[in-house]
Amino acid sequence: AVGISKDSRLEATFDVTDLVSAGSNSLALMVVRWSDASYVEDQDQWWHAGIGRAVYLTSTDQVWIQDVHASPHWDPTRQVGSLTVRTEVGFAGKPERDWTIRTQLETVTGRKVGAAQIGPVPTDRRAYLFSGHVTETEARDLGVEPWSSEIPKRYRLVVSLIDGAGAVREVNACTVGFRSIEIRDRELLINEKPVLIRGINRHDFDPDTGRVVTVDQMRADLVLMKQYGFNAVRTSHSPNDPAFYDLCDELGLYVVDETNFESHAFILSLCHDPRYAAALLDRGSRMVTRDKNHPSIIMWSLGNESGYGAHHEALASWIRAYDPTRPIHYEGAIMWAWDRNQTATDVLCPMYPEIADIVEWAEHRRGEAPLIMCEYSHAMGNSNGCLAEYWDAIESTPGLQGGFIWEFWDHGLRQTRPDGTTRFAYGGDFGDVPNDVNFCIDGMVWPDRTPKPAMAEHRALAPPVAIEWLGGRTRRLGITNRQDFRDLLWLRARFEITVDGEVRVRGALALPSVGPGASATVPLPKPLPTSSADEEVVLTVILAVGRAESWAPRGFEVGRVQVVLPASRRKSPRPVSGADDPPANLAAACAPGSAAPAFWRAPTDNDGLKLAELQDLKPLGRWRAAGLDALELHTSGSRRRIRRELRGRDDVVIVQREQWVARDDGSVVVSEDIVIPDDIDDLPRIGLRWDLPSELDHVTWYGRGPIESYPDRRRGAHLGRFTQTVAEQYVPYVMPQEHGGHADTRWGVVHAANGWGLLVTGAEPFQWNVSMFTPEQLTAATHAEELVPSGVTTMHLDVRHRGLGTLSCGPDTLPEYRIGPGRYKFSWAMRPVHVGRDDLAATARVLRGACRG
Repeated sequence: AVGISKDSRLEATFDVTDLVSAGSNSLALMVVRWSDASYVEDQDQWWHAGIGRAVYLTSTDQVWIQDVHASPHWDPTRQVGSLTVRTEVGFAGKPERDWTIRTQLETVTGRKVGAAQIGPVPTDRRAYLFSGHVTETEARDLGVEPWSSEIPKRYRLVVSLIDGAGAVREVNACTVGFRSIEIRDRELLINEKPVLIRGINRHDFDPDTGRVVTVDQMRADLVLMKQYGFNAVRTSHSPNDPAFYDLCDELGLYVVDETNFESHAFILSLCHDPRYAAALLDRGSRMVTRDKNHPSIIMWSLGNESGYGAHHEALASWIRAYDPTRPIHYEGAIMWAWDRNQTATDVLCPMYPEIADIVEWAEHRRGEAPLIMCEYSHAMGNSNGCLAEYWDAIESTPGLQGGFIWEFWDHGLRQTRPDGTTRFAYGGDFGDVPNDVNFCIDGMVWPDRTPKPAMAEHRALAPPVAIEWLGGRTRRLGITNRQDFRDLLWLRARFEITVDGEVRVRGALALPSVGPGASATVPLPKPLPTSSADEEVVLTVILAVGRAESWAPRGFEVGRVQVVLPASRRKSPRPVSGADDPPANLAAACAPGSAAPAFWRAPTDNDGLKLAELQDLKPLGRWRAAGLDALELHTSGSRRRIRRELRGRDDVVIVQREQWVARDDGSVVVSEDIVIPDDIDDLPRIGLRWDLPSELDHVTWYGRGPIESYPDRRRGAHLGRFTQTVAEQYVPYVMPQEHGGHADTRWGVVHAANGWGLLVTGAEPFQWNVSMFTPEQLTAATHAEELVPSGVTTMHLDVRHRGLGTLSCGPDTLPEYRIGPGRYKFSWAMRPVHVGRDDLAATARVLRGACRG
């Protein structure tokens, strides 16, 4: 019997000859669920027992290939490759003479590259001279192409074991790729290029099988990463199945391979405990010896959240001696002290740093290592606020080189309820104690691998092409290739030009052959549409795959780039109204006092975890302490001049003054003056709320869409005109919370299927939200099945809406996206309209002008 711990994610080797000699014809495997190993397998994930990966036995001849260590190198200057291969041979008995090793490099289709290299297997075991039965061969000046995430060029290395009679006794093969990795002048250079790491952390996960996943599931994960602009993955927090690295080699993803060692609860002690020294060295060295030949792996990680001690120095020293071709990554070496005197990590890899801190570090050159965040932008619920600001800083500041978002998956397990319905369950839903409630629901994709809106934000920040409007009579566009190694010929492009969200011009856009990092100028092939000074003209360039890739079919959209163009000077058109009078309920909705002031939103996970303890200092705790969830409304004034006091706890009072002006065309223009007292240092929103008839179950708007967007996460939603149902505004976060907002809305209409509805607009773009659920419902619910449509359509128009941030396990949103005390003055307007008969854009322009006047 062989006992193994959960660390069986790496192969274990043992000699079965003793079993055979004892007459045994069976082998039993026993999984030890709890042991001393449990203390260093303390990762943030479901703790499932059992064997999660395949267990297999192999047998060899009396002489066999024991190990192949391939070291390919790419010379960017000479544009050639070299390959050193160390082959270790095992002998079951006395070593025999005249055995040789032959190594041959081939393409993946079998074409030979260069000549075969042959070397003898040493058998001399004299003291002081014996260094193992290791044969080393070397090939130089190979006519190969380099491997990178953009062009993952692979080759096959075939290693043959030949006996003294010239017979081939064993053949072994592995995939290799030629690339150089170097750290120089605060930059991680791959093939001499400072590649920005657009990475994500990933666990093995499936909502039905837990940590047991198939090769097809792994491929689906990686394909989705590529499609959304990721070029790197960290194997948080243990080595993956060997097939995973094969897929990364093929698809083109840089990998940080991480040792299965996390002493989370004892983070400051086990790293100094000599009883655990061998465990770390054993786990780390086995990972490196197993995975060393994969070109996708660009760094070795010593583990996660395990402090920093002599054990880490020992493993780092061993890795550097065994594989000097790759740098070492370990956040614990600089944890809480980026300038700590250490020698265990070659990159500065902090967790969840503030943007200002990484910029200050880089600008003042406080270290010579590149800064690559091992975890940032915690993707829990409606999250990933300020991701764009991180990347603005990374792309503009030397010394900053990207990072890995936490994380890919929502770890929700599919649970069948007593009534036969299913849901995605989290900590505590199985009666499990202790638990971290929904803290494992923190991914960029839902448990069924459906991308969340935040995935579109990442793709929008990583387009392969940048577009600039240069203007001129020839309508010139500046095209810049943002890639590191690839030209633009694999892409196809088309463009659209909209006026106030309506598409007026479409066409194909020919992309020139532009090398990586280079720029070119191309003319826009069609003239601009005519427009008035108060109309918004937007050019959108849609980038798609021109020929099928391993990760995307032909025609797959990889990005959109939008540019606001100058408007021409013609008279603005007058709005066209429908002939019929609007329904009475719509006219009533425009009566003074129909909109209520709104300061509460259903808390996101970043605002505060609804089911967790110690949340008093989070925004949610402060909001409740101020009584924002239970404001008492006191109204005074006249019908058209309204004064409201909204009283919270401890004599906190918000004052709202509202002036209504009715216009002859049936519209109303409203001026707001809201004073937030100094007692309230943080608010979710400042705006208005309508509870409208449920038959208004459609929305049409001009702003960002079609997916949700927020002030600090809006680049993934493009400007346009969209029509959806109210039900489609729902975003099914596992923990119900604020969702479905649309940033930078110019105007919006809530309407019935027959076309009649209410148009709202403001003096400036606003945050807009329409839902079949009320904020109170979303605040109270802890699972999606608790939500039942409220019977009204709830609409919000916010002049200010708090950003999302990543405060569940990271920084809060930036100060400019928070809402504090002070005086807020703004104007908005509303009018009944008919979608399909009215010119909505022209009507909105007139009302917007009235708001500004």
